[in-house]
Amino acid sequence: MGVAGSKLEKALGDHFPEGERYFGLENFGNTCYCNSVLQALYFCVPFREQLLEYYSGNKSAEAEENLLTCLAELFSQINSQKKKTGVIAPKRFVQRLRKENDVFRGYMHQDAHEFLNFLLNQLVDILEKECHKATTENVSNGPSNGHVNGVKQELAVTWVHKNFQGILTNETRCLRCETVTARDETFLDLSLDIEQNSSITSCLKNFSSTETLNAEDKFFCDKCCSLQEAQKRMKIKKSPHILVIHLKRFKYMEQLNRHKKLSYRVVFPLELKLSTTLDDADSEYSLFAVVVHVGTGPNHGHYVSLVKSHNHWLFFDDENVEMIDESAIQTFFGSAQEYSSNTDHGYILFYERLIADNN
Repeated sequence: MGVAGSKLEKALGDHFPEGERYFGLENFGNTCYCNSVLQALYFCVPFREQLLEYYSGNKSAEAEENLLTCLAELFSQINSQKKKTGVIAPKRFVQRLRKENDVFRGYMHQDAHEFLNFLLNQLVDILEKECHKATTENVSNGPSNGHVNGVKQELAVTWVHKNFQGILTNETRCLRCETVTARDETFLDLSLDIEQNSSITSCLKNFSSTETLNAEDKFFCDKCCSLQEAQKRMKIKKSPHILVIHLKRFKYMEQLNRHKKLSYRVVFPLELKLSTTLDDADSEYSLFAVVVHVGTGPNHGHYVSLVKSHNHWLFFDDENVEMIDESAIQTFFGSAQEYSSNTDHGYILFYERLIADNN
């Protein structure tokens, strides 16, 4: 990577961002699924900053090792490198990951979205437990204004939630009495069904389209006290600060008895508008990372990531890091024809909400 690193430094020249580090990650036998997601998360600046802040406040020797401490240590290691470019081996993190979940233990091809989902949920669990422990200790050490005495306390809203969590509303309208039942649920990422020659905007519209529940799928209406035909739709109620979109490129084909990769062309814009039920105005987002699946099937292939940092786009492929032109992003939309030599397709998209100017 010495040559590639110096090449990157040369390419950026005087424009190399002050204090930024661009490091490739060593592959420990098929850990590209992990490396590509870690790079996307590292360049999710609000997440990185909060993780480094967590690390500086929790790096005592007696702190129990878990996935959060290992991730914080890895990000700190990258952030504090004297060199601007190079390669780091995320050995401790990968060992901890394999210890925590046997799915990631072997050398089989793994799914990057499954890993991201597992990682974010693990981080939330660890932070909630730490927060609960701190609250319990405060209660036992003195007066408390919290609800104790056997009353279950609300789970803390962690900084992982503050970055990634949005709210969906599941609305069901009974077609007999017109009563609307709404149920809110939280999400850390959105998984979207895809179609050939479509866009993220059209996929989001389909996600919120109305579905009729009839025949065996009838809905039990509490007001009618019976099963009724109904209309159901899912709306985004509250948009997250970091919007993670997972394109469902791996579809189970019953006739084949296996999953098949959909290489469909799905356009993902650099700027995205998202409408929600809570806000009058659309939320505006900017794309800052893409995890790309390279290959023709779900059980083999490779993952790389594209990352935007200080208005430059970079291509991360395990140990290798190089600059790419923004115009090259469109080559990862997918293929308009079913059989194409291009097998590099956008799989997980990371958007950051642009803060509206109140003036």
